[in-house]
Amino acid sequence: MEIICCIKQVPATDTVRFDPEKGTLIREGIVAEINPYDLFALEAAVQLRESYGGRVTVLSMGPPQAEEAIREAISRGADGGILLSDRAFAGSDTLATSYILKKAIEKIGSWDVVLCGKQTTDGDTAQVGPGLAARLGCTCITCVEAIERMEDGRFRVRRRLEEGTYTLEADSPLVITIEMGANSPRVPSLKGKMRAKKAEIPIFTKEDIGAEDEMIGLAGSPTSVDSTYVPEFKGTHEMIQGTPAEQVDALLKIFREAGV
Repeated sequence: MEIICCIKQVPATDTVRFDPEKGTLIREGIVAEINPYDLFALEAAVQLRESYGGRVTVLSMGPPQAEEAIREAISRGADGGILLSDRAFAGSDTLATSYILKKAIEKIGSWDVVLCGKQTTDGDTAQVGPGLAARLGCTCITCVEAIERMEDGRFRVRRRLEEGTYTLEADSPLVITIEMGANSPRVPSLKGKMRAKKAEIPIFTKEDIGAEDEMIGLAGSPTSVDSTYVPEFKGTHEMIQGTPAEQVDALLKIFREAGV
């Protein structure tokens, strides 16, 4: 079974700083990490391989330093990885990103299932997984917390939504996005770290995957960030004294005066 796991390197949330004048993130000195949601997707991919055999290939798009994320994924159990890195990819929104990933997957060739984290902590859109499935023309199941492969080759998944849990079955190939907390991501092993250190990480550029200029980067991104700011939270508080009945009356008075 050929399993592809898409991961992204994002800023560690506890190191993010913001420049209020420029309206941008201060990237100097920021620690990068694998998107937390993607760690659950990676663990699900490795568990699938351990249960049913096959190979896990990690796919990531980013600057050259994103190679670190791929090596970490290998140390956590992936068999190999590919980095999509090209200045032409800069500025890609979720639509352009899904196109670039699709072209890379087509270059890889045969595959059975693509796993992605449900969303990323930097963009928080949850659009890339479904967008990739639409590009590939295959089924997409989101918010999955458990996967198994049946004897006939179909996949059975458990999907968790606010209103309840669903069990679904689907033929491959398909794209699955993994929910936060779906499993317990393993830590890198010493053997895995040694293997990751020696691993060769191919780098695909736009020419390597045959991407069209008008479909990638800013040219291929219909959405853009107009401005960014850190919201300011302002409010007042008042301590209500008295007996419980007096406190209730005082609270009701406040609500009436506020027009609630």
